[in-house]
Amino acid sequence: MYDLMGKTVLVTGASRGIGAASVKALAEAGAKVVAHYSSFEDGAREVLKGIPDNRKVFIGQDLSIPGSGRSLFLQALQQVDQIDVVLNNAAVNLDSSFTGDNQTWDENWEMTLRVNVLESSNLIKEAVQHFLAKGGGILISMSSWSGQRGSAIAELSAYAASKAAVKAVTQTVAQNYAKQGILAYVLAPGIVKTRMADAAALARGGEEKMKAALVLGELVPPSEIGDLVVFLATGRCRHLTGATIDVNGASYVR
Repeated sequence: MYDLMGKTVLVTGASRGIGAASVKALAEAGAKVVAHYSSFEDGAREVLKGIPDNRKVFIGQDLSIPGSGRSLFLQALQQVDQIDVVLNNAAVNLDSSFTGDNQTWDENWEMTLRVNVLESSNLIKEAVQHFLAKGGGILISMSSWSGQRGSAIAELSAYAASKAAVKAVTQTVAQNYAKQGILAYVLAPGIVKTRMADAAALARGGEEKMKAALVLGELVPPSEIGDLVVFLATGRCRHLTGATIDVNGASYVR
């Protein structure tokens, strides 16, 4: 439905889940994609199998390393002329139980903030500077419904906090750079059928019990998020910039 020919899109966390579904949808819509992966290179390459080599670039980067978000963006620019859209998706989901031991709490909070907030924000900073220099661009950040209302799972407090932070950074970009042609959107999915959902299912008593508590009675297919990303990447709805788009099947309505 949408033509992204001529656009180059950087997707973080492109080897699994939402990132994989999104990078595939973007490439199938005609975009040239820069697919970031942390350790699962085979996953990123498999999802883009069949896409012409001149429309895909792969970059491995461990986002737990300080400065890696900045480095990732600069590496991408060494391989493509410019970046038109950034999908800020990569994240970790680590145990931050209030009743667990302090060492695990400290380590997992630090790792979550490093990957999900600090390096995510470093990437956003580089993207904003690049977009300003080229006269505009599109930023799409992946938050979560837990970043809007807190997590229903006590062990995921750090994840929820990090997703609230990503939302705030992205909306700050939207408010301050709209007149310079930078559009910024926040996606807040509910429970998407990914590996993270498997962990959530365990905490909620199994997948069937978890689905029974949802209005539609089903998890969000990753492909639906990918289709939405494609639409936002077109830039056709400029006045949606700054918005947080809920994708949870009416299980959380506000």
